[in-house]
Amino acid sequence: MTNKEFAEKLEKRTLDFAIMILKLCAKLPNTIEAQVVRYQLAKSGTSVGANYREANCGRSKADFKSRIGISESECSESAYWLQIILSMKWLEDNEVVPALDEAKELLAIFKSIGNNSK
Repeated sequence: MTNKEFAEKLEKRTLDFAIMILKLCAKLPNTIEAQVVRYQLAKSGTSVGANYREANCGRSKADFKSRIGISESECSESAYWLQIILSMKWLEDNEVVPALDEAKELLAIFKSIGNNSK
């Protein structure tokens, strides 16, 4: 697989992740506490792909590394909010765990990209 093919595949994967997160957010209860988590998770979950797409725009190597670092941070934050949802039992585990697993996998990918771009 070429770098371009990998980038396109990962962009699609991060887009799918954002959609998965938004659908999950829509299912959260309408309490004040859940609204806070919904807002934070929606922001971090959609930011992963947005920053990766910006990284691929190719402004500079430094910008690429910075955007990859942001994508990595947003994956980690998304996993945090998903763990809160699980702990609070706001949704069934089988609704949340796939998103949490994907957040962890994307986090590992972005860590690897960040380490290899140094």
